[in-house]
Amino acid sequence: MEPQNSSLLRTSLSLYGTFARIGFFMFGGGYAMLPLLQKECVDKHHWTDEEEILDVFAMAQCTPGIISVNTATYIGKKQAGLLGSALATLGLITPSILLITLIAALLSNFADLAAVQHALAAIRAVVTALIFASVVKMGKGALKHPVQVAIALLAFLAVALFGTSPVVIVVAAALIGFLYFGLLRKEKEADA
Repeated sequence: MEPQNSSLLRTSLSLYGTFARIGFFMFGGGYAMLPLLQKECVDKHHWTDEEEILDVFAMAQCTPGIISVNTATYIGKKQAGLLGSALATLGLITPSILLITLIAALLSNFADLAAVQHALAAIRAVVTALIFASVVKMGKGALKHPVQVAIALLAFLAVALFGTSPVVIVVAAALIGFLYFGLLRKEKEADA
């Protein structure tokens, strides 16, 4: 096997293993896994940096599909092409398939037990904390301009108070950002 193919295979297998580990702790959906993704993909493997991972999360949210799968697919493709993309995605979903199959087989027999109910309540609490920690960390990296802070606050209020569709919010924020920062850039270029 050629050295380049061997390196590609090693990277692809590393992507599979990393995303499989992330997949085992993906309680609560895509947002709950953001801290794990940051730790593994940014801090540990250096497959991306803080700024790019925020962009990846934003694009994964805007594209059809599950945010975690979209993120795994993108990072896998970036690191090892089509094979990396396929194995990162497969790694992420393998634990879910195994756990869902196991839970479906067992939970129907034990769902009414108080211990199971308490365990699920505790997991929900931890997922909430993980999502909040991720929001704080992402906010520090993404909210660098007062307009960005205003957009974030208005988006939060629109969803929390009025139940506005996230699709409407994302499209509106993209338009506002494009118009405001595009016009700001044109003004700066005109002044220069």
